Amino acid sequence: MKKIVLFAMGMVMSMTTFAQEEIETTISADVVSHYYWRGQDLGGASLQPTLGIGYKGLSLTAWGSTGLVNPDDARELDLTLSYTVGGFNIGITDYWFDAMEGGDPDGRYFRYNAHSTNHVFEANIGYDFGFASLQWYTNFAGNDYKVKDGKRAYSSYVEVAVPFKLSAIDWTATVGAVPFASDAYNDGTSGFAVSDVSLKATKDIKITDTFSVPVFGQIAANPCTQHAYLVFGFTLQP
Repeated sequence: MKKIVLFAMGMVMSMTTFAQEEIETTISADVVSHYYWRGQDLGGASLQPTLGIGYKGLSLTAWGSTGLVNPDDARELDLTLSYTVGGFNIGITDYWFDAMEGGDPDGRYFRYNAHSTNHVFEANIGYDFGFASLQWYTNFAGNDYKVKDGKRAYSSYVEVAVPFKLSAIDWTATVGAVPFASDAYNDGTSGFAVSDVSLKATKDIKITDTFSVPVFGQIAANPCTQHAYLVFGFTLQP
């Protein structure tokens, strides 16, 4: 009997170890001085939590944003299903905002009506070459229509990011652009427009021997709207 119990305990421990090795979980939260995204000003100081789970390149992530100072800042909840193999990645994101122009005035999450929803569905594809990464994003469903004729806009965004290290700090230089006419970016564009030119620096601040806090700063500009931003933030994670 003792041998059977020991064998069973060994099997459970082996399965637990296997699960821990195969399944990855992400729990974190960013605190930012300003919500800046793809050249757009989306709010002031915000709390942005992340919860995700991954298995062999396949991941499901929930990300949100809530204003910390201005009660009028939009609340956001995004769900992303993605797959990564080598440097290649592909994914689909469901963006939801509590308030959107032309959407549901009551901000209901489970309302998916074609012309009265606060959801936007986006597909993306990209490749990380190591020295640089290239990403393409296109809205394919939800609240993404042309203001003039009400037809689907298929609003898109393309981004190139180059990481590098300087003075023991991790840096990322990014250039993003809207490839064609869209009402979703830059308050509406009639064609190709560079929307984001930014430089971000990240440094881990050691708190104890086992705990550190990544701190980051970002300077960014949107040449299309001629606006500039300076963002500071830090990440909390177990």
